[in-house]
Amino acid sequence: MKVLIVEDDPLHRSFLRETVSASLPECDVVIEAKNGEEGEKLARDHKSAHVVMDLQMASRNGIEAARTIWKERPDTRILFWSNYSDEAYVRGVSRIVPDGAAYGYVLKSASEERLRLALRSIFIEAQCVIDREVRGMQQKSLGQTKGFTDSEYEILIDIALGLTDRAIARRRRLSLRSVQNRLQQLYEKLDVYQSAGEDNEDGRFNLRARAVTVAMLRKLLNYSALERAEAELADWLASH
Repeated sequence: MKVLIVEDDPLHRSFLRETVSASLPECDVVIEAKNGEEGEKLARDHKSAHVVMDLQMASRNGIEAARTIWKERPDTRILFWSNYSDEAYVRGVSRIVPDGAAYGYVLKSASEERLRLALRSIFIEAQCVIDREVRGMQQKSLGQTKGFTDSEYEILIDIALGLTDRAIARRRRLSLRSVQNRLQQLYEKLDVYQSAGEDNEDGRFNLRARAVTVAMLRKLLNYSALERAEAELADWLASH
């Protein structure tokens, strides 16, 4: 068995190598990459390798690297090992997992025993292992506990990218009224509203800008999510 570790922190890479060796006596080769770009290349060179992937890395983050790896080899088993359980990361991972894939999402704050169990469960038994905190965020992001639906989240991304209502309608193949209705739903869920001020009859806020700010503060959006969205927008603009 081969295991590819993709982690930009040298101390964390060393810890993962030791943990993989202790947890998986079946593993005879451990490969290390210091960022997502290098991880993609090594995954191609070692096609049978399972992957332990950090999420927040310079020079291509873990979600982008995992998406490329899964696109080229959907049966790859990937354990995401991260400091973050923000909705932006959880939703980003959920969007790219192939049907039937064995994968995991374990926080770095979890115990070493938990990490060892996850490694064996995913790489040996082909089971999915998701930390409770992450699972709760997944349920919220799927709209099960007053979270955002995928269509609402897409509108949030689009206004963060600066698209007008009409541009969003064209991109998402919606009517202008549907876009505006979803914007109102976003504002309600973010508790963003227009409060008329005494000195400004038009109100105090630009609701779109306010919604993006609140979404950032609540960790619905982050740099990685917007970086990924910007690349997707560039592809869409190039084809239209």
